[in-house]
Amino acid sequence: MNTSSITTAQRIKAIVGGSIGNLVEWYDWYAYAAFAIYFSHSFFPDSDLNAQLMNTAGIFAVGFLMRPIGGWVFGSIADKIGRKKAMTLSVLLMSFGSLLIALTPTYKSIGILAPLLLLLARLLQGLSVGGEYGVSATYLSEMATQDRRGFYSSFQYVTLIGGQLIALGIQLILQKLILTEAQLEDWGWRIPFVIGAMLSIIALYLRANLHETEAFENKKAVSEKKKGTVKELLKHPKALLTVVGLTLGGTLAFYTYTTYMQKFLVNTVHLTKEESTLVSFISLFIFACLQPVFGALSDKIGRRPLLLSFGILGTLFTVPLLTALSTTTSMWGAFLLIMAALLIVSGYTSINAVVKAELFPSEIRALGVGLPYAITVAIFGGTAEYIALWFKKIGSEEYFYWYITGCILFSLIVYAGMKDTKKSSALDQDIKA
Repeated sequence: MNTSSITTAQRIKAIVGGSIGNLVEWYDWYAYAAFAIYFSHSFFPDSDLNAQLMNTAGIFAVGFLMRPIGGWVFGSIADKIGRKKAMTLSVLLMSFGSLLIALTPTYKSIGILAPLLLLLARLLQGLSVGGEYGVSATYLSEMATQDRRGFYSSFQYVTLIGGQLIALGIQLILQKLILTEAQLEDWGWRIPFVIGAMLSIIALYLRANLHETEAFENKKAVSEKKKGTVKELLKHPKALLTVVGLTLGGTLAFYTYTTYMQKFLVNTVHLTKEESTLVSFISLFIFACLQPVFGALSDKIGRRPLLLSFGILGTLFTVPLLTALSTTTSMWGAFLLIMAALLIVSGYTSINAVVKAELFPSEIRALGVGLPYAITVAIFGGTAEYIALWFKKIGSEEYFYWYITGCILFSLIVYAGMKDTKKSSALDQDIKA
């Protein structure tokens, strides 16, 4: 059975369906980060803003610790029984986590139970989103034609960023048109989590009607012992270490300029909450639009040049960009600096899904993409906010800039030593199957 038997219409439907489901999952995940500045006081004892944000960021980081488990569980499900079923299960789990956050009473009402329930919700969401990345990256890469893999798979980050945009868009509407700041801090922050749970119903319908990839169908004859097992995965140590190395700097940079940036603009640049939301929204919208452009470029010139450009520019300009940003007094000056940073990061975000998928055979691809990625993101991406706030608390915020630089430099060394996966793609074996 050849990949060409999938029609263009089926391929587009699958890409759109998979992407929209991904968008809803990431909206639920990012609603937490976007509205943390409003609900942090609801779940913890009265304290200063930075301490409350640190507690909230700590739970955000703990949620990331579940992501390796999610990458393992859902990656195994995807490799054993199908990409479609794994993606459907993950979105169900995410919606439950959102609903739990929406309904949890405040610390003043139920005391220590409030942060504990918040923690439980984030653990469930971490499990879900940990599985989501590897499965959706695999699905989009396998559904793409051989000459458009970079373009198609880039939509994973379009929808990943899109989820954050919707969260920020809802925040802007609530801020500007519907609620006062007091209402947002009192009860309005619950609205996005209710919306997230409702949107999951749409995602569930779309995913239930997806077309399974032929890369998975072609390997049904492969022994169950070889599908989606850690034992089989460990037979590819170089690919595993490559995923860790190429992810490390990219995920830290991504979470710094997206989820943490809104708090940085309020806490360090001293913009208002509304200004920081607007800057974040516009910059992220442009960032999302850049992903298919960079993805298509990788289909022409290869993956490695884009990764190298991110590594080199990120190593050279992270400290100057963040230093300039911390001292700017203009909202639009801040926007231009963030946009420059996101342009650099696009060299990683636009193609990291397809690069990882191209490293593994289909019988362990979802697990191979998801598990090492989730471990790396848990350690470096999930702790980005907490480490940044800790450095700020001790009065040495600039150390965080150098920390990011060092991590990007490490990834640059990996990029310099790896082959261009476009030219040695394991996805090509699926076509020959």
